Amino acid sequence: MKKLIIATRGSKLALWQSEFVKAELEKAHPGLEVELSVMMTKGDKILDVALAKIGGKGLFTKELEEAMLRGEAHIAVHSLKDVPMAFPEGLKLGVITKREDVRDAMLSEKYASLEALPLGAVVGTTSLRRRMQLLKLRPDFVIKNLRGNVNTRIRKLKEGEFDAIILASAGINRLGLSAEVNYFTPISKEVMIPASGQAALGIEIVCDAEVERLVSVLNDEDAIIETRVERDFVTILEGGCQVPIGVNAELCGDALHVKAILGLPDGSEMLSEAITTTRAEYASVGKALAQKVIDRGAKALLERAEQIALNEIF
Repeated sequence: MKKLIIATRGSKLALWQSEFVKAELEKAHPGLEVELSVMMTKGDKILDVALAKIGGKGLFTKELEEAMLRGEAHIAVHSLKDVPMAFPEGLKLGVITKREDVRDAMLSEKYASLEALPLGAVVGTTSLRRRMQLLKLRPDFVIKNLRGNVNTRIRKLKEGEFDAIILASAGINRLGLSAEVNYFTPISKEVMIPASGQAALGIEIVCDAEVERLVSVLNDEDAIIETRVERDFVTILEGGCQVPIGVNAELCGDALHVKAILGLPDGSEMLSEAITTTRAEYASVGKALAQKVIDRGAKALLERAEQIALNEIF
């Protein structure tokens, strides 16, 4: 194969991610030409409605997948946290890259931390997972939806629509935007458990042995293990973007630490679990942890959470 085509969204972060993969592939395979095919997804077009109400994560991948299935592209580069658990026939998850900082972060023009925010502070996020954990910490917060690409969200903060906004640290770091605001403060995982797959890139590929061989050089073993645990947990719970689920697996040498949280979007009811095991046991850990919360009533709680997300204003 002499030419590989990447289907990508047109946001600055999506383009950074695709350009990064392009450069890495061209470096690993001298003589290989890598081209970007930029397209707009439904998730990029509908910016005034919460994701939970219009279909969740697949809104950012469907058009890219359709282009791949038509033979117009070979791979698509996604933030792994935005990648659905199931794939259309003919496509699969081919690569999981080394993770950036997995933490969420608070951005603000006036306040240095969540604790420093005033009573009734307006905080921007569209993530039900973040909403739940913010309101658990500070029930006084007023949570407002925040859609658009990273630069748009920062602009809205700077224009005074919010006292603070919550974004993934990884995206800010990749785009070098931390200096765009007065305060960029990563949030401890003890306070806010990240999303499944956060800070890793997931490369979706057509089911083709040569394409898989070319991109496999970008796989990271630790990221594959950690995100497998996280995605198994979410898959067993049948949880998508419409429900608040946080899960993070972290390898420390041979030890594997996993924390998870789920509940209602307003933070009024939650279940949390943690488990420590070994690297060798990773293939069963996500499922085992999911079963623990299922035994405590997780399925019914998530059904209620989904109804709230679909029927209430957010």
